[in-house]
Amino acid sequence: MAKEGQIGAGAFDSITSAAQSFASRGPAPVHLWNPPYCGEIDMRIAADGTWFYQKTPIGRPALVKLFASVLKREGDRYFLVTPVEKCGLTVEDAPFLAVEMRRDAAPDRPGYSPTLHFRTNVDDWVACGNKHPLRFEPEPANGGLKPYLLVRDGLWAKVTRALFYDLVDIGEERMAGGRRMFGVASGDAFFAMAPAESLREYS
Repeated sequence: MAKEGQIGAGAFDSITSAAQSFASRGPAPVHLWNPPYCGEIDMRIAADGTWFYQKTPIGRPALVKLFASVLKREGDRYFLVTPVEKCGLTVEDAPFLAVEMRRDAAPDRPGYSPTLHFRTNVDDWVACGNKHPLRFEPEPANGGLKPYLLVRDGLWAKVTRALFYDLVDIGEERMAGGRRMFGVASGDAFFAMAPAESLREYS
């Protein structure tokens, strides 16, 4: 039996069908949709990027990509949306993971660095820059940092630990906000990690 406020399997099928109808046309225009709220669907995106439905991992990558294409954030809440319905779901950390990175050759333009491109766990490539920035959140438990990349419209991807080490390897010191900072550059943007004087080995 569904919990109070929780919707049944019909919504799962409805959202799947709607996402499939848009899949062949390119990105779904979820930012234009403002349908009525229909309740909570028993779906969760775990901190490691795994999608669950009714506490069971969704094992089909194609289905995860479909749901990701109609994911929307409003404030601190996340929804799967179609033109006619909006269903809430749980996101433990960030809805996506950044799992691969490649670096362009340095352009022959003053003030520009090689652009960093990240692939998410749903196979979207995102060019890091002013429109898709990196941010670094402190991890009080170990004194380290958690990096995130903006994918679209308030939806972030957590950068995997392995890629974070790659970012540290290509990091550099620059003046930012009147202070010398250690960070990473991409295109004409610079994303500060920490004050240069406080550099330490993150684990």
